[in-house]
Amino acid sequence: MARIPDSHADILRKKSFAHVATVDADGMPQVTPVWVDYDGEYILINSAKGRKKDRNMRARGDVALSIQDPDNPYRYLGVQGKIEEITEEGAAAHIHKLSRKYGGRDYPLPPDEVRVIYKIRPTRVWTMG
Repeated sequence: MARIPDSHADILRKKSFAHVATVDADGMPQVTPVWVDYDGEYILINSAKGRKKDRNMRARGDVALSIQDPDNPYRYLGVQGKIEEITEEGAAAHIHKLSRKYGGRDYPLPPDEVRVIYKIRPTRVWTMG
């Protein structure tokens, strides 16, 4: 497993948006900006079950992320990785945590929305800046 270097791990603690790239069934790439979390080993993202990125990550577990430092656009992390785990357990609490980080309040979770956490194992990491 590749590691996020200490020199750039702070980017994941900031209000940095990750652009996650997945692959559609027809082979075309699909990119979505997402909130991002890091547990020191795995990159965590959260989405609603049934969205395009959810369907793509369930069908094809290879992803790539570009995560730009909001304080310096010339400093970023690039990550290629594999979805190690997909779980609904704790996902509602996790989206509230992310929403407080990015927006200062709990996420307005619709009662019928099922949240999912994707645990991404970095396989290749590169940095700039």
